[in-house]
Amino acid sequence: MTKLKGKLFLIPSPIHEEGLAGISNETISVIHSLDHFIVERARTARRYISATKHPKAIEQLMIDEMPETEINEKDIEAALISMKEGKNIGLMSEAGLPAVADPGSRYVRIAQKLGIPVVPLAGPSSIMLALMGSGLEGQRFAFHGYLSAKKNELPAQLKQLMHRADQDDATQIWIEAPYRNKQILEAIEKTVNAGRNFCIAAGIGSDDGFVMTKEVGEWKRVGWPEIHKVPAVFLLR
Repeated sequence: MTKLKGKLFLIPSPIHEEGLAGISNETISVIHSLDHFIVERARTARRYISATKHPKAIEQLMIDEMPETEINEKDIEAALISMKEGKNIGLMSEAGLPAVADPGSRYVRIAQKLGIPVVPLAGPSSIMLALMGSGLEGQRFAFHGYLSAKKNELPAQLKQLMHRADQDDATQIWIEAPYRNKQILEAIEKTVNAGRNFCIAAGIGSDDGFVMTKEVGEWKRVGWPEIHKVPAVFLLR
C-alpha cells in the first residue's frame, strides 16, 4: 500500500472577528503553507485567510465549503483524495476549534479511517475559555452541544443537567444559537433552583465580552444581562 503523505491540519479560527491576535504564529505559518482548505463557511474563511496575509492571492486557493446537510462517507473520501498523493489540507471551523461542536468532526473521522495523519493545532475555544473563567468545577465537566430548540422541552433538559451535575459532581456546559439566548435565560429562571451556580460567558474575545458566575437567585435579583444575538456559552453547577 502506498504510504499516505498528506496531512489534515485542524486550524483554529478567531472566536471574534477582531481576534487574530489570539492565533499563534505556528498556525499562521501552517495556513501560509497550504493552498487547499475545507471550511464551514467560505466567506468567513476567506476573510480570515486574507487577514493572515497569505502569500497567494485568495483566488488562487481552493476553499471547499462543507455541505449544510449530512454528507455521506464517499463524498468526504473524495474531498480528501488528494491527500493520498501527498497534498496537505487545512480544516477550518467558523470560529474556534475545528471538530469541536463543529461538523468538521465528520472529516476527521474519515481521515482517521483512511490512515491520513491528523495534526490538531492549539487555539482559542470559547468553551474552554468559559470554563476557565467560570470558577466552576474544572476537573469534571460535560459538554452537551446545543439544547433543544423547542421551548417546551427545555425544562426537562435543564432538570436532567441538574441531576447530572449532582450525580457526577461535574460542571454542565452548553451553547446556543445567539437569537435563542433569551429563551435559555427564561427557562433557567423558571426551572433551576435559586442556589445553583449559573455562568454566562458572552462575546468572549470581544472588547465587551464577559464571563460571569452567580447563583440563579442572585441573577434574578440583579437582572439578566442583555445578550440577544451575542454568541454565548452557558455553564451550570
